[in-house]
Amino acid sequence: MFCLKKRVVLGLTNKKLLILEQIKTKNNVMGYFKLFQSEKSGDYYFNLKAGNHETILSSQGYSSKAGAENGIESVKKNGADDDNYERKEAKNGDVYFTLKAGNGQVIGKSEMYKSKAGMENGIASVKKNAPDAEIKE
Repeated sequence: MFCLKKRVVLGLTNKKLLILEQIKTKNNVMGYFKLFQSEKSGDYYFNLKAGNHETILSSQGYSSKAGAENGIESVKKNGADDDNYERKEAKNGDVYFTLKAGNGQVIGKSEMYKSKAGMENGIASVKKNAPDAEIKE
């Protein structure tokens, strides 16, 4: 956001600032957490989605909504540290990663990637999107 001094220099009104903010938001779409409850099991889950709505990270099931919300906070807290990511390879050769909390518990798992470069891009996307991501239900 522009400080008051810059507003005066640029001659920006509140309406113009709002338009600038909307343009900025449109061009820099942020990621978000999609929180939902399974109709089948009743468990709560979340997915971290990039600005293009692609799923980056999926959670385990939680018995309560509060548990899932705590899981989201753990992703936000632990997602920035590369040491919390475990890079893995499936039997078919695809690669994926898990994100672990400080206690070693897995918080989320990625999709399968055909290449290590794709997996590293996924990790970078979690690091970029998770800290400021909103929760959508």
